[in-house]
Amino acid sequence: MKITGNTIFIPGATSGIGFGLALRLHEAGNRVIVGGRRVALLEQIASDHPGMETIRIDTADAADVTRACAEVQKRFPETNVLIAMAGIMRSEDLSDAGFLDTAVAEVETNILGPLRLVAAFAEFLAAQPDAVIMTVSSGLAFTPMAGTPTYSATKAAIHSFSDSLRLQLADKGIGVLELVPPAVQTDLMPGQAEADWAMPLDDFLDEVVSLLPTATREILVDRVKPLRFSAHEGNYDDLMAALAQQAG
Repeated sequence: MKITGNTIFIPGATSGIGFGLALRLHEAGNRVIVGGRRVALLEQIASDHPGMETIRIDTADAADVTRACAEVQKRFPETNVLIAMAGIMRSEDLSDAGFLDTAVAEVETNILGPLRLVAAFAEFLAAQPDAVIMTVSSGLAFTPMAGTPTYSATKAAIHSFSDSLRLQLADKGIGVLELVPPAVQTDLMPGQAEADWAMPLDDFLDEVVSLLPTATREILVDRVKPLRFSAHEGNYDDLMAALAQQAG
């Protein structure tokens, strides 16, 4: 992915990693379109950061994705990068049938959301130079956390989907990158923004931006590599147990 001169649409970028990455890419000389559900946040972003564009989108709503993506393509016909950032994470007790409500919401946002975005943009991006789709999985796609089982499973699905998408789009001129974050100091989960077990957001963003120009497959900061390669290193069970203890 070239680091400057792109027009980039990032649904799910009103806070956390998405917003931080949007700012870094904006500062690097890209035109960035921030997408999100919360209109007040979008208005604040547009006011605080001249030159950044915003659009309302709810990736859990199929009709809204269709509407918003058509609007992006009409207003910003040079868009060549899609970063499917939106995601939610919930704790679940699988012994309580009530977990199904949170599971459905996570599947809707974390799996169907990115799939809808890809469906809306793949043909459009095939006509653009230097086109890239970036998906966002997680270190928990490779070493799941028992306390967040559906989240971990949705991110494993995104990893698998990304590998297939990369092969299918290879002859269309669209690169497919998978961003694989570790736990980062954001508000994804209660208390995570201050947790010493999570990576400082600025440190994460610095490393990601440094990796972008040479990445061809997965974007792996050093801190996520133990989770990414636990099965290969033979410590998968130990890391799962450590994650469960950390969450407890």
